[in-house]
Amino acid sequence: MNSTEGSGGLVVLAVDDEKPALDELEYLLGQDQRIGTVLTASNANDALRMLSTRERPRDGLPGPMSGQVPVHPVTGAPIARSTDVDVVFLDIRMPGLDGLELARVFSSMVVPPAVVFVTAHDDRAVDAFDVGAVDYLLKPLRSERLRNSLDRILSSRVVASNESSQNDGPGDDEVIPVELAGTTKLVPRSAVRYVEAQGDYARLHTNDNKSHLVRIPLSVLEDRWRDAGFVRIHRSYLVSLPLVTELRLSGSGYVVRIGTGPETAELPVSRRHTRELKDRLVRATKQAWSQR
Repeated sequence: MNSTEGSGGLVVLAVDDEKPALDELEYLLGQDQRIGTVLTASNANDALRMLSTRERPRDGLPGPMSGQVPVHPVTGAPIARSTDVDVVFLDIRMPGLDGLELARVFSSMVVPPAVVFVTAHDDRAVDAFDVGAVDYLLKPLRSERLRNSLDRILSSRVVASNESSQNDGPGDDEVIPVELAGTTKLVPRSAVRYVEAQGDYARLHTNDNKSHLVRIPLSVLEDRWRDAGFVRIHRSYLVSLPLVTELRLSGSGYVVRIGTGPETAELPVSRRHTRELKDRLVRATKQAWSQR
């Protein structure tokens, strides 16, 4: 375990079992002036111990001296409840506890660090999405891609801070990793207007009038995003209910309009979903009026 200390800035931890890759990541992180401290670990156990040694009282949470530090049931490594480490840059395939398993351990912490995967494998983006990764970077790592990832992390921290100051709680806007020509882009759920089924894939149509194909079945997104205001209107479509501006009867059945202006989309509503859509639109309207 190594540490490069600076003054202020983000505290980051880089974890990779391959020393050349770890050295390169440490160097690139150290070049960004927004990062104050770069910690390194060559395996998951060392990473957990590093976080545990940096455990501290945070946001009113008790410090490590107030009780026994919990340990991982398999490895026996101590697990911090909160830490001053802001971001962990993490390889996926490592001996022992792999990166995905380590990220799941982080998610059990009271105040977990953000997780960014840095890997040579482009087939685990959906798994990374499931464990709440902020970003998914492919090796060989490019400095501009790393800067973009840090931009996203810092932006999300500002948003979360603003929401917290308004007593709305931390943001819970999920992101979806999208692979295209060796680049992984993370699309926030809030940017999605509607989702179109394409076999075992789903095409996300976003507010900027673009679309992104992801290997996630529409049924999975329907279940996952139901509480976020998405509703199924057809076997091929899932829409964001707050963006619905019109529901009307056409010659072949009901259609729904999403948005206004040149980016308006009109989608068919199947008979079996019409009643539920009407009910949810009415409930949403009544709730909006009751809050005025």
